[in-house]
Amino acid sequence: MKRPWVIYGQGVEEEQPNEQAQIAAIVASMGRVNEAVFDKHRHALRDAHAKSHGILKGVLTVRPDLPDELVQGIFSAGRTYEVVARLSSAPGDIHPDGMRSLKGMALKVMGVDGAGTQDFLMVNLPVLPFGTVAAYLEFQEAAEERAVRREAPPVVAPEVAHAASVVLEAVGHPNRMLEALGATAHHILGETFHSMAALRFGRYVAKLSLAPASENVRLLAGQPVDDSGNDSVYRDLVVEFFRREAAEYVLRVQLCVDLETMPVEDASVEWAEEASPFLPLATVRFPRQEAYSSARRVYGDEVLSFNPWQCVEEHRPLGSIMRSRRAAYEASSRFRHARNVQPRVEPRDAGEIPD
Repeated sequence: MKRPWVIYGQGVEEEQPNEQAQIAAIVASMGRVNEAVFDKHRHALRDAHAKSHGILKGVLTVRPDLPDELVQGIFSAGRTYEVVARLSSAPGDIHPDGMRSLKGMALKVMGVDGAGTQDFLMVNLPVLPFGTVAAYLEFQEAAEERAVRREAPPVVAPEVAHAASVVLEAVGHPNRMLEALGATAHHILGETFHSMAALRFGRYVAKLSLAPASENVRLLAGQPVDDSGNDSVYRDLVVEFFRREAAEYVLRVQLCVDLETMPVEDASVEWAEEASPFLPLATVRFPRQEAYSSARRVYGDEVLSFNPWQCVEEHRPLGSIMRSRRAAYEASSRFRHARNVQPRVEPRDAGEIPD
């Protein structure tokens, strides 16, 4: 499996012009949006992925046959970890499920040596349309304007759709975000989720992906969902599924082979699988469970935080958009927990997650 993989080190990351000022402006704008949403609901929400659809407990099992090159960071061959996952929609407010949006799965790996937990945040799109800190600042300012007007975006917000299309067309993937949102809604448990931006993978540089593995969730890929008459259809689908069945997903890694064609500093560029295919790392199994009990919903939405910078050094986020998340996610979490008078907890094991 010897390949010309990029070795992590000096030169992999490059601070962008005016980056620190842009990050400060993003954090300040998010703070104003948080205040507006709090005033609207009298309750603080996440500034992204505010609406959850299920909180799942499971087990991550690293493949026992990993080649030496892939034994990096927390991925020691055959090791197992308890995990908690939160399924969500991307907006930073609570909207009916009929408003199409990207879907996310945040995965918290517990019992990690040296850090306690390792968070991986993934969305059902392989790229981030606003893939640099400068592009994201423009998007955030538009989001702030909507929030201040208290204007819920329609099924696909025109300014978001247009901006996404322009950005993705520029990097050779026109309308990828619109395709992901889709004219037809799809079952959330059949989605494939992506880290979108790069992270360190021990000695290397990589992106991660979580894909359906067991037949029951593979059959849900692309399955249409009628979201017109139920504002919480995704929650209901997740709850119904896990009351009856277990599910398995495969966690995969895509290693960077060329910083020019697989850039770290622009997360809007898709890394070609022809150049570097995804390689299986681990299985994530979610058993049958009550995925959205009142106690679990409160714990997952109010107590838990997911942050790509909750990590070991071997899986540190990379690139300007990820560097902006360090300050943004911390400020958002601090605001949410303080306003809702909730503790911030990093769980040690699955026993701390309510049933």
